Amino acid sequence: MKAVILCGGKGTRLQEATGGIQPKPMVEVGGRPILWHIMKLYAHFGIKEFVLCLGHLGKQIKDYFLHYEPMNNDFTLRLGRSDSIRYHNTHPETDWTVTLADTGEDTMTGARLALVRKYVGDETFMFTYGDGVADIDLNKLLEFHRAHGKVATVTGVRPSGRFGRLNIDGELVVDFEEKPVGENGYINGGFLVLEPKIFDYVSEDPGCIFERAPMENLVKDRQLMVFRHEGFWQCMDTYRDLLLLQEAWQAGAPWRLWED
Repeated sequence: MKAVILCGGKGTRLQEATGGIQPKPMVEVGGRPILWHIMKLYAHFGIKEFVLCLGHLGKQIKDYFLHYEPMNNDFTLRLGRSDSIRYHNTHPETDWTVTLADTGEDTMTGARLALVRKYVGDETFMFTYGDGVADIDLNKLLEFHRAHGKVATVTGVRPSGRFGRLNIDGELVVDFEEKPVGENGYINGGFLVLEPKIFDYVSEDPGCIFERAPMENLVKDRQLMVFRHEGFWQCMDTYRDLLLLQEAWQAGAPWRLWED
């Protein structure tokens, strides 16, 4: 199974940390990019094929993975011989497969997903944002998704009311409200599971926003279910969010389910 991760946003509300010269998924928590934390979580549950939807400053993400081996291993090389490098140890990510796809500088989330269809194939896949972590059991999420047979499952979480809210009936999403004020219901926490039919709901139009018409149409068609996650979840929208994540890392990082 593949995990598609959105990595193309400009992170304008996080510029206090990025200075506008670093893509948000590369902002570090505990000395590693938050993108790495997300991928480690998926890998812990056996999902080690990744499709990264790049956009703003995507070359930095490409550079990170192109140089992953020398930056995470001891090595010996012979100067003047580009083919002579020898690595002395291995890191735990040796079996990851990472596809880095340029999906455009200003492309919206739904279009980014549509543009990587050729890398996803005709199979169930995971889909999330490159700025949020959780101590979620992805096996239970997938089991829940397969049991209901709908097109999409979104993970519902309960942070503050500054995000779009999922109105649900049982496990069925019946309405989607964009950022209700003063409410504290379930919100879209990412960590979705999608069937290939999701590509009928998105388009390569750069203005296609996954959280708007595609999700609204899934709701109308009664094809969007919610997996309630009551554990830890934290995104990194703002500098304050980054500080919260750094504090959580120092306190034990609840999302760190893996062992290296």
